[in-house]
Parts: sequence; structure tokens; C-alpha cells
Amino acid sequence: MPDPSFRSLLDTPGLLAAFVAENRPRAHGAGLDPYEYARVTDPLTSLHDWPAACRAAGRRYTGAAGRAAAEGRTVTAGEAYRSAARWFHLAGLLPHPDRAAAAEAAEEADEAMRRALELLDPGAERVAGEGFAGWLRRPAGSAGTGSDGTGAAGSGAAGTGVDGLPVVVVVPGMDSGKEEFHAVVEALLARRVAVLAVDGPGQGVLAATSAPEPEYHRVVGRALDALARHRDLAPARTAVIGLSLGGYYAAEAAAHEPRLRAAVTVSGPYRLDWDGLVPFVTETLAQRCGGYEAARAFADRVDLTELAPRIAVPLLVVEGGEDRIPGVTAATALAEHAPDAELLLVPHGNHLLGTALPDWLPATADWLTARLDSARG
Repeated sequence: MPDPSFRSLLDTPGLLAAFVAENRPRAHGAGLDPYEYARVTDPLTSLHDWPAACRAAGRRYTGAAGRAAAEGRTVTAGEAYRSAARWFHLAGLLPHPDRAAAAEAAEEADEAMRRALELLDPGAERVAGEGFAGWLRRPAGSAGTGSDGTGAAGSGAAGTGVDGLPVVVVVPGMDSGKEEFHAVVEALLARRVAVLAVDGPGQGVLAATSAPEPEYHRVVGRALDALARHRDLAPARTAVIGLSLGGYYAAEAAAHEPRLRAAVTVSGPYRLDWDGLVPFVTETLAQRCGGYEAARAFADRVDLTELAPRIAVPLLVVEGGEDRIPGVTAATALAEHAPDAELLLVPHGNHLLGTALPDWLPATADWLTARLDSARG
């Protein structure tokens, strides 16, 4: 039985308009057309209808993709599947009482992304393990080379040293998933960097079967173990970028995981104060963690005060000047306390900086690429 508090939250006067407005730049940052976003969200009269409206938009795209594929228009089909994945992902942003529907939307997003990559990037590989599932993609023209020498990257002897492609692990946040951050992935691929975009515990396609993991370095470590079995990759040239709560995960991983050579946090928290958090955040965490007590315990552990001085690798902290969330201490404090940190502050940027993509994304991708190039020695 769904907790009635979730339902009452969605009925809060004025929340519908605020939620639609707040997520407009986020949808834009995820690659959705803002005019289409308006066409889908303007008719809504209740937040209860948000998931169904977004899933309907996703299904329109899967229908269009199927028709295009049947006619041999593979690029059009692939792009439509990718748009479908974005819409299915957006369907799960709310702490909606129908968690079965949210799990179905996450599965639809995952499947749509699989179909998109089959058509647009056939070399993409599913990489999964305990607590993570994602897609490994390589720059155009750099086919994977497996341990068996057949040209198909796979399990076997680990790669060694700095030769091969550098890799960045992309980590989502509280209610985001691997289908959201296409722009980040594409920016890195364009700079000849391989990318593993993942869902971790409590995220995306794993949200229905696992709870968020504050010790996220364990997840990143297992992902790096999996990447090391790909002989075309350079295990000594790996980095992580985390967005929103994923920014905390990236910093936490950088403090513990010696194989990382650089880290980036985007709109990440330095610490959380449960009593100061807005209901939307506490309800979302309660759903993802399995209850309020577990959510509060999780929030209490999201604190970089002790970890910041232990982050020895180069760290870029990306923040928006208009990103103010009650109960969240922004990661600007992280830039002050980590030994080798830089702050990229965009005054007009909001949370996730979807309002300011040109002001941070190219510079961030360049920063990561330069740090991974310098790891070559």
C-alpha cells in the first residue's frame, strides 16, 4: 500500500506549476525540445498525471522509431528511440505513489536506449555487475579489442598501463539515470574519451530492486574492475563525473578509489541536513531508501566534511549560482577543502545547469580530457 504522504505531496497547491517550471531546463539539458516539453506538460491539471503523460510521449517516439526502422531509416529510428528513452526517464522523476509504474518506465527507458544504441552506436556494450548497469561507448572509429584478440571487447585478461582509450564513468543522482546525461556523454566521446554511463543502487533501472548506496566507491570500484577487462581501454586513465547527488558519489569515490585520476562534481551536495530538506527531496529519498528512517540515515551519511581533504586527485567542482536547495550545502565548500580542487561557478546556472550548457559543459569536457591525457605521463 503506497504511503498516503506521497499522494498528499503531489496535491500541494502550486506544486504542479513549480515542478513543470523547475524541470524545464533539466529536460532541455537531457536533450528534449523545450517546445515539445510545453506541449506535453501544459495540459496537465495534476502531478498525478505526470508519469502517464511522459510515458505517452515516449511511446509516440517508440512508434515512430518502429515505423522508421521498418522503412530502413535507421538514423531517424535511432534518434526517435533515444528521445523515447528521455521521456520514459522523465516519467520517473516524481515520488509518485505508483512505484510499479515507475519501475516499468525505467525498464522502458533502458530498452529504448538499447534500441537507440543498436542503430546509432552498434559498438556500444552493456556493462553490468553487482550494483550497477550501464552502457560503455567508445569514440567513433575506435572499435573495442577484446582479450581474445577478435575485436570484440569482453572479459579476460585486464588491460594494462596508460595505452588505450581513457574512460570516464558518468554517475547520476537521486532521481536521475543513465538516460538523462546524453550531452555529457557526447561531449566526452567527441574528445576521444570512452564513457561508461551507469545506473547504480537506487537509480534508474535498478531503483525498483535496490536502495541508494552512500559508499558509492564500492560501485565505482566494481565498474572499474569490469572496465579493466577491456583490452582497448587504459585502466590507468580513468575518471568519474557525477551530477546532482551523483556529485557526492563522485567525490566519495575519488576519496577512496586509487584508480581514479580525476573527478568532477556537477551541482553536487557537500552535505545534507535532513531537517532542512524540502518535502520533495525527503519523499523521494524515502521511496528510494525504503522508508523515512532509512532515508534519514542515508542523508546523514551524505557529508564530505571528513572526506574532502582525502581527495588527492584533480577535482573540478561545477556549480550554478542560482542552485539553492534548502537543506543542501553546496559543493562550493568542497572546492575550498579538497587539496587539488578548482571551482567553475556559473552565476546564472540552475541545478544541473541546464540553463547554461555552453558555459560549463565544453570547459568541463576539456578539463577532464586534459587530466586524463596528463595521466599518460
